[in-house]
Amino acid sequence: MLILKLIGLIGGMSWENTIDYYRIINEMVKKELGEWYSAEILLYSVNFEEVLQLQNQNNWNELVKLMIIICKKLELAGSKAIVICSNTMHKIATEIETEISIPLINVVDETAKAIKSMDIKTVGLLGTKFTMEGNFYTEKLNEKYEINTLIPGKSEREYIHQAIYQEFAKGKFLESTKEKFLRIIEKLIKKGVEGIILGCTELPMLINSQDVSVPLYDTLKIHLRAAVDFSLT
Repeated sequence: MLILKLIGLIGGMSWENTIDYYRIINEMVKKELGEWYSAEILLYSVNFEEVLQLQNQNNWNELVKLMIIICKKLELAGSKAIVICSNTMHKIATEIETEISIPLINVVDETAKAIKSMDIKTVGLLGTKFTMEGNFYTEKLNEKYEINTLIPGKSEREYIHQAIYQEFAKGKFLESTKEKFLRIIEKLIKKGVEGIILGCTELPMLINSQDVSVPLYDTLKIHLRAAVDFSLT
């Protein structure tokens, strides 16, 4: 019998998207191995209210401390790699990686590999303001992978951010919101983007590949594919 590597998930940001992380990783393992195989997972689900307050206070130092404590607990419990179930929290991935001794499967790197595999040079990025306006996606994509990134305008970024926290994180996916997002994406396409990064793990619940004329990079599935591949090797 194949022994899978134990993966430590840090979820709860939001708990709705964490359900998808748990479900899809098990679906992938089942499809890969068949029979009654399922993933070896430890899940640490945070209190999102605490995390969100620290994000809004721009107190990333405290978030680094919190994430490192959680990672070390998961490592002590036997996890062989860490998966943070949030694009936004990868803003502090580098700081976390330096303090733990097991791999952190980084959603930015895995997304970049998917983009490079299609020889795409310019992408649009949607996500929280922390993701769109921070440099952890745009700089890494540009400097490490030679991929240019465009983001929506300021008012559009505000709209996207509010929709993520006030709707998607609460399980609301409205047709009117989808229409607005598609208009934002169309503007990015007209500016020359060849693909769109859905840089929030709830976004694939709103938009799918049939809605747009360019490739969509579903960071949830990309992230989990990397986690499953790690677990199986």
